[in-house]
Amino acid sequence: MPTSVELGETQHLSSSRRSTDDTPNGWTYYAMEQECPHAGGPMSDAQIDIEDSSYIASCPWHAYDFNLDTGASSYGVKACVFPIRSHNGRLYLELGGADGVALESIEPISEKVKYKHGSRAATNETVSSRPNDDASVCEWCAYILNTADPESKIELTTRLFSLFATREQTTEPMPIGAGTASPPSIPPRHDDLQTVKPWEIPSAGRGGTLKSRIAMLHALANIEQWAIDLALDICVRFAGFQTKSTAEGQDNGGLELPRTYFYDWLKVANDEAKHFSLLRSRLEELGSYFGALPVHHGLWQSAEMTNDDLRARISIIALVHEAQGLDVNPVTIDRFRKAKDLDSVDTLEVIHRDEITHVTTGHRWLSWICAQEGTDPVEVFRKNVMKHFRGAVKGPFNAEARQQAGMDGSYYENLAGSMPVRGGDVIAGG
Repeated sequence: MPTSVELGETQHLSSSRRSTDDTPNGWTYYAMEQECPHAGGPMSDAQIDIEDSSYIASCPWHAYDFNLDTGASSYGVKACVFPIRSHNGRLYLELGGADGVALESIEPISEKVKYKHGSRAATNETVSSRPNDDASVCEWCAYILNTADPESKIELTTRLFSLFATREQTTEPMPIGAGTASPPSIPPRHDDLQTVKPWEIPSAGRGGTLKSRIAMLHALANIEQWAIDLALDICVRFAGFQTKSTAEGQDNGGLELPRTYFYDWLKVANDEAKHFSLLRSRLEELGSYFGALPVHHGLWQSAEMTNDDLRARISIIALVHEAQGLDVNPVTIDRFRKAKDLDSVDTLEVIHRDEITHVTTGHRWLSWICAQEGTDPVEVFRKNVMKHFRGAVKGPFNAEARQQAGMDGSYYENLAGSMPVRGGDVIAGG
């Protein structure tokens, strides 16, 4: 039997559809999650339309559409929807397979960034030379990519996303500036970081000791810092991208990337900056610091092979590496929980929930490109992995989290790249 959570009296609640026999007042009621699973848009402000006798809620931010009966979206992601039962003039939300559960609270994912010295950690040199608020997205991205100081990178990245998101709601949005700036071949890092090959990083262990947990958090912080750069790089490097024309005999290009593409990836960069700040702060709380252990550039080096193809970049970085993070995160969280390091657990859970939306972002934009070009996103993804990835895409897979992000088994099962395998662990996350 499903558990019922009482919502209130029918006369006090609004609904989406008029019916004849669903409730005494003649309405059918729907319930779905408040935040869009793509990027957190307010579904309470969704537009409601009828398509094929079903009611569809469209997110006000990026027009992601969700069937209110099934939660399915044409973009491949899925929202949580819940059956509503009416009894004696009151409404109840049904939670299948959850005996004894009651609604206690609803808490959003934390968007708090832990700046090291307040929200203005940049050096004097950075402050005097940084782009002004009228600079283009590409100029900002290139500048941040060339910023070695991680605290400045955090502050500048969150500033850029705030500027872009705020101005999107005005008559003067930020110019994209395709071609006005170029990304570096590799973003600089502080000289005091000891850099080694990925396979030369000592094993972090299984989290049973403080030393082991510090090593695990340090490795994740390194990945998150590179993930900031990769999210910025995918904006500036591919700002002039156009889809291939599907018309026979035409060689005049296809569609340019819409502005929502840049919003989505700047949101990812903002999240990664938040993640790095949380991990750096947690390392310091445990008596260590970022830079205390060796780091590697493996994630960036993996991306370098896809510098000329946005489809390949999305496939390898968002839909392989980031998706592998979804697979390993629950195991990592469980190890910290067993060690009773609950503050780290809180940090890692924030990161895991955010990273589902990052894989969703990759899935959305690969699907969008393929839709314009008349190709199959699963086939395009698998071809790119076979061309650009080293070794097999290994499980065990977190099928539930991957499905939330739009990836079913047809994407990743029985898949291996043709690049020669090198030593070391799989680089997961981002």
